[in-house]
Amino acid sequence: MKTKSSVKINKEWDIVGARQIGRELAKDLGFGTVDQARIATAISELARNIYLYADKGKVAYEKIEDMNKKGLKIIACDQGPGINDLSKVMEDGFSTSGGLGAGLPGVKRLMDYFDIVSEPGKGTTITTIKWVR
Repeated sequence: MKTKSSVKINKEWDIVGARQIGRELAKDLGFGTVDQARIATAISELARNIYLYADKGKVAYEKIEDMNKKGLKIIACDQGPGINDLSKVMEDGFSTSGGLGAGLPGVKRLMDYFDIVSEPGKGTTITTIKWVR
């Protein structure tokens, strides 16, 4: 059942496209409206981070199945400056852009699985999964 697609993030408008595709995929998989909104919000945050901090990157989607459950895997990756202090960006309230600082910790709370790999000077890859309940 693996279905993959992706959206390149090069300009601010791409964030909207990434969000819409994620919501459509979530709907197709049978997520309820609340989880569709959670997924769209997480994608929006991940895509915005790419746009703000790395200039460009991509958000990839994968419909996945594991045992008797299905879900949506979202991978946001870029070749930007990377993150020097992962523990700092995972603190609630921390922001380098003057925002609310709900960013990555918020994404982690919205999704069922969250993993971040970042190397300064080489980029960041964030993998999230939401399972249909």
